[in-house]
Amino acid sequence: MNEPELAPYLPNDEELRALLGEARTIAIVGLSGKPDRHSNEVAAYLQAKGYRIVPVNPNETEVLGERAYASLSDVPAEIGIDVVNVFRRAEHTPPIAEQAAARGAKVLWLQDGIVNDDARRLAEDAGLTVIMGVCIQRTKRRLEEGS
Repeated sequence: MNEPELAPYLPNDEELRALLGEARTIAIVGLSGKPDRHSNEVAAYLQAKGYRIVPVNPNETEVLGERAYASLSDVPAEIGIDVVNVFRRAEHTPPIAEQAAARGAKVLWLQDGIVNDDARRLAEDAGLTVIMGVCIQRTKRRLEEGS
């Protein structure tokens, strides 16, 4: 599969500010409990910015004081998910996109280096905004500095 161009998969700054401003709960797929992992650093940053994080990793029971779930499908329905942030290899993202859509998430955000056209299509067809190949933490910081 050819990697798509990244430019179309990053909304403009105004849209990003609105999307991150409206979001309250971010499920982080692939979140590690190890503090030296990038996923943990990003989750801690988002948590410090006031977002509720929902760890999704079958190898964890709790991360950063939040209960972890094996998959998005295992997160209780009463926990509304706004953004699904993904730290998994690109080939694992299509089922995550399907689960994000089934959960009613508004955004599928694939982290640095993670790009998958099938996941993008699945999510977009379900009405989700898709962001691929960029870090949510760096994006949030950049938007705050530019405010």
